[in-house]
Amino acid sequence: MRHTLSLILISLLSLAPATRAQDDNTLVEITPEARAAIERGLAFLAKTQNDDGNFGGERYGKHVGITSLACLAFMADGHMPDRGPHGQTLSKGLAFVINSSSDAGLLAAANTSHGPMYGHGFATLFLGEVYGMTPNRDTRRTLQKAVRLIVASQNHQGGWRYQPVPADADISVTICQIMALRSARNAGLSVPKNTIDRAVEYVRNCQNPDDGGFRYMIGSGGSAFPRSAAGLASLYYAGIYEGDEVASALAYLERQRPGTPQASRGGYYYYGHYYAAQAMFLAGGEHWKQWYPAIREELLARQQPDGSWNGNHGTTYSTAMSLIILQMPNRLLPIFER
Repeated sequence: MRHTLSLILISLLSLAPATRAQDDNTLVEITPEARAAIERGLAFLAKTQNDDGNFGGERYGKHVGITSLACLAFMADGHMPDRGPHGQTLSKGLAFVINSSSDAGLLAAANTSHGPMYGHGFATLFLGEVYGMTPNRDTRRTLQKAVRLIVASQNHQGGWRYQPVPADADISVTICQIMALRSARNAGLSVPKNTIDRAVEYVRNCQNPDDGGFRYMIGSGGSAFPRSAAGLASLYYAGIYEGDEVASALAYLERQRPGTPQASRGGYYYYGHYYAAQAMFLAGGEHWKQWYPAIREELLARQQPDGSWNGNHGTTYSTAMSLIILQMPNRLLPIFER
């Protein structure tokens, strides 16, 4: 009986925010078609989990970042470790991430050779979301170590790069760490203000003044949709919601809204829209009201018959990203709150 009541409560939590949005904004965000697509996608993800809890993916083998994104997709539907129909799936994923922590705090599977800070950022974000909702000693200890490593590896410009050393930096890896630090702070952990201030300065220095988009690195390259979405999201997660840099970045992204002739369809599609949806969600108002239905319909059209989404970085990665985007109206992940 207790288990049945728990499942009913989780179901109500998943449905209530979308219903409230409909009442307040006369906007049906998660349509019946989207709900069915989400259920198929989650079922596909659950079947891809390996015995040790990782969701690796076709290209990367065992990978804490992809595992964490998959787990966040389940959490966005109201599931938690040991709670809900996918509770065991989440518990196994959490155990894999915790067991992948080194003495120095780096979250990376044993065979990860390229860009471990990407995975570390996503994994730290996942731990922050889990700990904020279900406090646990092992999760907290692993999260604390992970945050300390992020702080220690920030470079002199204020950003981060592929390796956990304070060398060079790029905006893509930097946003992963900013989101991780925001999640940890939301969960009650201490994050140095100076670390955030320097990260914000790095992101600002990556913005192109001519079009509002963002470069990949300071002083190098032009604007592109994926990194510009990440750049705007990072400003929001650092607590900057207004200003010329925000307005110009929003205008840059709006010019490439899904369904328009200028819509972004190039490389890093799921990565770019993962951050763009977050940016528009945090911008709120008409930005979100126009953006979400457009990306929702585009993602529904891209879903495969088996419930997955295909992309350059593998079906597990693309499916997790798509599910997180589609479920943002649930408003269940603390990271998506202002």
